[in-house]
Amino acid sequence: MSGPLSGVRVIDLTTVAMGPYATQLLGDMGADVIKVESHEGDIFRHAAPSRHPRMGAAFLNLNRNKRSIAVDLKDPADLRAVRELILTSDVFIYNVRPQSIRRAGLDYQTLSAVNPRLIHCGAYGFSESGPYAGRPAFDDIIQAMSGMADLQGRNGDDGPSYVNTIMADKTTALAVVYAIAMALYEREKSGLGQAIEVPMFETMVSFNLIEHFAGATFHPTQSSMGYERLLSPYRKPYRTQDGYIALMPYTTAQWQRFFTVAGQAEVAEDPRVLDPALRSTRIGELYKIMADLVAQKTTDAWLDLLADADIPVARVLSPDDLLHDPHLKAIGFFEEVSHPTEGKIRNIGIPVRFSRTPGRIGRPAPGLGEHNEEILGGSVGTCAAG
Repeated sequence: MSGPLSGVRVIDLTTVAMGPYATQLLGDMGADVIKVESHEGDIFRHAAPSRHPRMGAAFLNLNRNKRSIAVDLKDPADLRAVRELILTSDVFIYNVRPQSIRRAGLDYQTLSAVNPRLIHCGAYGFSESGPYAGRPAFDDIIQAMSGMADLQGRNGDDGPSYVNTIMADKTTALAVVYAIAMALYEREKSGLGQAIEVPMFETMVSFNLIEHFAGATFHPTQSSMGYERLLSPYRKPYRTQDGYIALMPYTTAQWQRFFTVAGQAEVAEDPRVLDPALRSTRIGELYKIMADLVAQKTTDAWLDLLADADIPVARVLSPDDLLHDPHLKAIGFFEEVSHPTEGKIRNIGIPVRFSRTPGRIGRPAPGLGEHNEEILGGSVGTCAAG
């Protein structure tokens, strides 16, 4: 493997999406990721659609650039083999409940006594320091508890709503990656590893409140929480005569240019446009005016009209549209490859580019237990690749 993390070995005891996405990103950047699975396999192997059992579509991208071993951690021999792997590795990441990790003797205190350079990362629902410790957590639960579902529902009529992506899982995964990268950097100076805790709940509360903390930033609370611009019912893709566009004048000059181009020069001189402080409190009114204007022309007409106005504007694309997007095509973002068991598949590209040590997709998602013999030899039972 190439990439900035080439030479780093990661033992991955995670399932579903949060942990596997984090380790996918580490693997894309060159880390040797060994995925530790039960003999039943990661449950996300079964997520439809699929061509063959235990090789679901999402699994194929989440678990590329990894090797798989299938073990029974309740079996002393298998547990001992996995422990030995961890003790010779740089990073151990898990999303098993911490109490289970302690019972298995895979906790930081036990392992670091033998390998003081080990970076030991637990990624799970809630910090061990609070009363929610050990509670089960999935993306929907964390979206609900972190304020995201409430915020998402405020500019509609149906109450709290989930974001239509596993936002909490993927955002927490990014936090896992930056935490591990920071710990690896610090280890270069100190020579020592450390334990890292990345809880979903706290990560998403921090993520959601950056702009929505608002009046609660001040003590005592000065005004209600929530960033008004984002909560306006008119902040959404705008319907044209034949479709939708995303349109976002932001600066005073951009708002003035929009209304001028739209034939509303008098609105361009409205105090709600000219005064940024007033605009921030009356933004919903301006969005409403803009929505009414956008509805009067076609999508192409607006794109042509605003092409030279230096105002952020775009056609609304569906996921299907992305496969044919000219920019993504030009950079080869979706790479067609041949998987040894699944045939021709598409890999989702690596968005981050390094000039000297680029990441790459060098290994397809593994079958269940495909690398038992390669990694563990005859020390544990084998499981047929799946």
